[in-house]
Amino acid sequence: MRHFIILVLIISGINLGHSQINELGVYVGGSNFIGDVGATDYISPNQLAFGGIYKWNRSKRHAYRASLIFSELEGIDVNSDDPRRIQRGYEFSSKILEASLGIELTFIDFNLHSGIKLGTPYLYSGISVANHDNHYFLNGVQTNENTSSWAYGIPMVLGYKSNFLGNIILAIEVGARVTFSDELDGSIPDSEFRQQYRFGNINNNDWYMFSGITLTYTFGENPCYCVE
Repeated sequence: MRHFIILVLIISGINLGHSQINELGVYVGGSNFIGDVGATDYISPNQLAFGGIYKWNRSKRHAYRASLIFSELEGIDVNSDDPRRIQRGYEFSSKILEASLGIELTFIDFNLHSGIKLGTPYLYSGISVANHDNHYFLNGVQTNENTSSWAYGIPMVLGYKSNFLGNIILAIEVGARVTFSDELDGSIPDSEFRQQYRFGNINNNDWYMFSGITLTYTFGENPCYCVE
């Protein structure tokens, strides 16, 4: 996490030095989990997600982006459509703090210095890392391992944004985090000596979704790609 913050500060410093346009704001939405516990609906937010977001608009078509989002992932078997999960009846919840860094690409030119209202769909991807507590299931009950881990992943986000009010940009987006971990829901314990409690499909890693809006404020001088 410390290295991530340092990298964001370096990018910000380069940004200001080259007079590019910045965006700084908030993210508010919901999260849902897709794994070995609970429902497997892709877009079904059931917990609050919130955080901060920063963008460096490098051109009219792409921006470098960093975010820090907090949420709680939840899985409840009885909410699943799978009869086997309903009968099993497992439940888990786990707080996560996710940092993400990557590039945002717009479908059409998004020139914030044009003086007119604009709107465009966009895609975002890069790398994400989420800190979470480790747990496992003992006699069907979520049990804390008193350790924590980092779940690395790839964000895949689709959204739409518009500069609807002067320097204020509103965006709505839905994004999956495809992780390289299978420990978020406790189906695979972190400790080696608890591996007898593992369950589920060990060939599929955990996913989680963020669905929400961002509200950012733009600032900075007119960059070289804009019309004078």
